[in-house]
Amino acid sequence: MTGWWSADSWMSCAMKGCPEAGRSGRAERRRLRFSPRTTVPLLIPLAVMAGWWMAASSGLAPEYLLPSPRTIGDTLCRYAGFTGGSGLDVGRLAGDMTASLARVACGCLLSVPAGIALGLASGRSSVTALLLAPLVHGLRAVPGISWLPLVLLWLGVGFRATVALIALAAFFPAYLNTAAASAAVPENLIRAGRMLGFSGWRLLRHVIIPSCMPGILTGMRMSLGMGFSYLVLGELTGVPDGLGAMIMDARLTGRVDLVICGILVIAGTGWLCDALLVRLARLASAGARVVSN
Repeated sequence: MTGWWSADSWMSCAMKGCPEAGRSGRAERRRLRFSPRTTVPLLIPLAVMAGWWMAASSGLAPEYLLPSPRTIGDTLCRYAGFTGGSGLDVGRLAGDMTASLARVACGCLLSVPAGIALGLASGRSSVTALLLAPLVHGLRAVPGISWLPLVLLWLGVGFRATVALIALAAFFPAYLNTAAASAAVPENLIRAGRMLGFSGWRLLRHVIIPSCMPGILTGMRMSLGMGFSYLVLGELTGVPDGLGAMIMDARLTGRVDLVICGILVIAGTGWLCDALLVRLARLASAGARVVSN
C-alpha cells in the first residue's frame, strides 16, 4: 500500500491540492527562505544600513557629507529613471552600466585567457617560469595610476585606453593563480594520466586543467574585481559615459549622494558579475563531467 509520499500519489495530490503536499511544500519554502545560506550574508549589510541610518538621523554626520539612506534611494531612483526630475544624472543608469560592462568584458577577454594559458605553461615548465617571472613580477608592482599617462598618450581618451588599463590589471591575477595551481598538480595524477595513455594536449585537458580549476576560477574572480577597479580609473579621464564618468561628474558638482550611488551600483554590479561567473563555472564543470562520462 503506497502512502501520500510516493511519487504517483504526490503528483496526484499536488494536482488536486492535497493538504499534506501543500503543507510540505510551504515548509520547504520556509526552510529555504530562512536558511543560514540566505540570511547570514545579509547581517553585515543590514548592520551597516542601521548604523548609517542612525548616524544620519541623529545629526552625527551632516547631510552634505553623508546623505541619509532615503536621500540615496531617491537619487538612485532618479539615476535609474524611475522618477522624474531635472539634471544630467536623470535616467543615465542603463547607458552608463552598459558602457562600463562592455569595457570590463573587453578588457578581461583580452587578458584573462592569455594569463591562464601562460600560467599553465609556467606552472608545468620551469624554463617558462624563469623567463616570465622577472617581467611579470616587475610589471605588476607598477601602480595603475603610473600607466595612465602612457596609455593616454598612446591610445587617447576613450574606450581603448580604458580597455587597455582593465586588460593590464586583469592579466596578473589570472596568471599568478593559474601558475600556482598548475605547479601544485600532484605528480601521481600526472603519472596516472600517462599510464592511461594521455600525453600532450590530452594530458593537459583531462588531468592538469581539471586539477587547476579551483585556482583558475579564483584568478578569474580576482581579475574581474581588478577590472572593475581599473574601470573607474580609466573612466575618470574624461570619457562621456560610464559609472566612473558619472562619479567624476558628481565629484566636480559636489553631489555626494550621486557619488555614493555610483559606488553602490559598482558594488552591486561587481557582485552580480562575480556570482554569474561562479555559476557559469559550475555549469561548465558539470557539463564537462557529463561529456567525459
